[in-house]
Amino acid sequence: MANVYLIPTVLAEERFDTIPAYVTSAIKDCHVFFVENERTTRRYLKQLWKNYLPDEEIVIDDYEWHVITNETKGAFKRLLKEGKNIGIVSEAGCPGIADPGQELIAIAQEMGAEIKPLVGPNSILLALMASGMNGQQFQFVGYLPIDNQKRIAAIKDLEAESARKKCTQIFIETPYRNNQMIESLQKTCKPSTQLCIAVDITGKNEWIKTMAVAEWQKNKTDIHKRPAIFLIYAG
Repeated sequence: MANVYLIPTVLAEERFDTIPAYVTSAIKDCHVFFVENERTTRRYLKQLWKNYLPDEEIVIDDYEWHVITNETKGAFKRLLKEGKNIGIVSEAGCPGIADPGQELIAIAQEMGAEIKPLVGPNSILLALMASGMNGQQFQFVGYLPIDNQKRIAAIKDLEAESARKKCTQIFIETPYRNNQMIESLQKTCKPSTQLCIAVDITGKNEWIKTMAVAEWQKNKTDIHKRPAIFLIYAG
């Protein structure tokens, strides 16, 4: 049966050193790529070669390319049956984690393919590592509701569950709504609840800070349009 490689990508464009060199060997073994964005993945692979294999040339057009959609599931199954080694590439970080590649990975598991996850940066785990919060019990819940009242209710539920289970709650927001999220957290959470905000992880302007909500309330935090992870702990 074919191999399915889960190929990590950088979180910050300038940080190719966060990708292990052995990833290039997996890429060489692939026949086909399923990606979120073909243009950015092509550019990423070319830069990866420049960093680790400057004396070799990667011929991008030698690979077959598919953008991950519901319509490409059939092609994915067909190529696996044909014995093609496939690379799944996320737009940032690791495939299968908060990523549409997860559905293809589930298909590969059902078909008995060899799944080969490769080491790379993941903003969720890096934020948790740096937060000082409970790393034994945690959950990532993705995006909270956009509607203000529903978002407040979700925050209250997550905070209560964190206190009950001593669990770290991790979530994200669209970058242009980051400041609204901070405002909701400051107004909704108890003063003693710990809040961590991790911004531009691995980038040159990386910033990760954990404080009680009462401390966050003393200063205005502006992270508008910057990639961020939010964590709360009320245990």
